[in-house]
Amino acid sequence: VQLQASGGGLVQAGGSLSLSCAASGRTFRTHRMGWFRQAPGKEREFVAYIIWNGGSTSYADSVKGRFTISRDKVKNTVYLQMNSLKPEDTGVYFCAADVDTRYISLYYTQERAYDSWGQGTQVTVSS
Repeated sequence: VQLQASGGGLVQAGGSLSLSCAASGRTFRTHRMGWFRQAPGKEREFVAYIIWNGGSTSYADSVKGRFTISRDKVKNTVYLQMNSLKPEDTGVYFCAADVDTRYISLYYTQERAYDSWGQGTQVTVSS
């Protein structure tokens, strides 16, 4: 599966941004898609995931109530709507996909549980 992310940019604190990630290739076997982010000088961290067929979602505590992940199965696209953005949300956002997963749900928030990654899109939130 190939992933192409878009939608990053610069926004003031309290503002909103929407990210998109289009999947191509063997998408019919996608189990789950997620978003991770990496702030300058920090390790990449989990943001949210969505189960492709069932639609169940999960969020990092730091974004819960502010971010919403969704997907369009016809367009093979996953979205991340980010509201009430904070400066600490700044970073490069990566979309990821897991096909034919070998992992139990315990690992769904970890990078190891994803086998395809997009190129990343920069999100900068100014104070």
